[in-house]
Amino acid sequence: MAVVEVRNLTKNFDGGRGHGHVRAIDGINLATDEGEYLVLLGPSGCGKTTLLRTIAGLEEPTEGEVLIGGNVVNGLPPRLRRIAMVFQSYALYPHKTVLDNIVFPLKAAQLDKAERERKARWAAELLGIEELLNRRPRQLSGGERQRVALARAMVREPQVFLLDEPLSNLDAKLRASARDELRRFQQRVGTTTIYVTHDQSEAMGLGDRIAVMERGRVRQMAPPVEVYDDPADTFVATFLGSPPMNLVPRDGHLVGFRPEHLLPENLVPGEQKIRVPFTVDRIEHLSGDRHLYGTVHRLGEETRVITRLPATVTLPVEAGEEHTFAVAADRLRFFDATTGERSEPMPLREG
Repeated sequence: MAVVEVRNLTKNFDGGRGHGHVRAIDGINLATDEGEYLVLLGPSGCGKTTLLRTIAGLEEPTEGEVLIGGNVVNGLPPRLRRIAMVFQSYALYPHKTVLDNIVFPLKAAQLDKAERERKARWAAELLGIEELLNRRPRQLSGGERQRVALARAMVREPQVFLLDEPLSNLDAKLRASARDELRRFQQRVGTTTIYVTHDQSEAMGLGDRIAVMERGRVRQMAPPVEVYDDPADTFVATFLGSPPMNLVPRDGHLVGFRPEHLLPENLVPGEQKIRVPFTVDRIEHLSGDRHLYGTVHRLGEETRVITRLPATVTLPVEAGEEHTFAVAADRLRFFDATTGERSEPMPLREG
């Protein structure tokens, strides 16, 4: 049985005078597995936070159902849904100690003081913040505040954690370590988690599955490697990946390949490959890799593409030069030029 399921879920907002309504969620169907870490990934305004808030009970759906633990929870307030939500701001009370912040939801549930403290100390120990219990939020780092917010969520013993961009206020270095902590924490407690982010590195690093959203719809929901290697459409192909997938027009289709798969011909093994003259316009050196921006002159017509060469590739390349590059046939992906949806492989010939 799915822990969280949404069926034909739609959410409209009033668009203001003369603008009718705005559809933030457009007929979404999805379900989580027991103990799964599901990441909702997409650009700003795609509906991912609205979907999370609707699951939490902070928004009421216009149409459709939300089920938690197999039970329809439409109309139930958040406190009765057995969920715990961690917000981007962490929403800690600045005048309360860490201990008082953690036990706050247990006071609302009218647990006695001894049981409240027992649960709070259990959660603090699990998250490594026992020595912080007498401090106040202003005395904590961003990562420590995150762990306090998680501890406060944990003591409620929820069926589901709902996390809304909880790392976005941290600097890049701390965000990487906090991401690792989040994943190890979730694996220890085994609680089903739905996590919202616009950061594809977070999505790829955290998710058992990723639901890629755009304009209120889920465009693809699959394990990270599958979403990256076999995108369902051109939106997913170009949203995920840095640099994004190259798309080249050809005979009513779009032929796609990742920048790391466009390589000097001698580095692509086997005979099943497509060779293309590649003229380099610009070179960027990033984190040991070289990003080459330029133009390919085959696969249909002249098209701008990007290739990513790792530091181990010693090919001397200068702007303005033409080299023969290639893509292995099994690395090519095909999309309908009209709909953008994934299509069956098409025969390709050189030229």
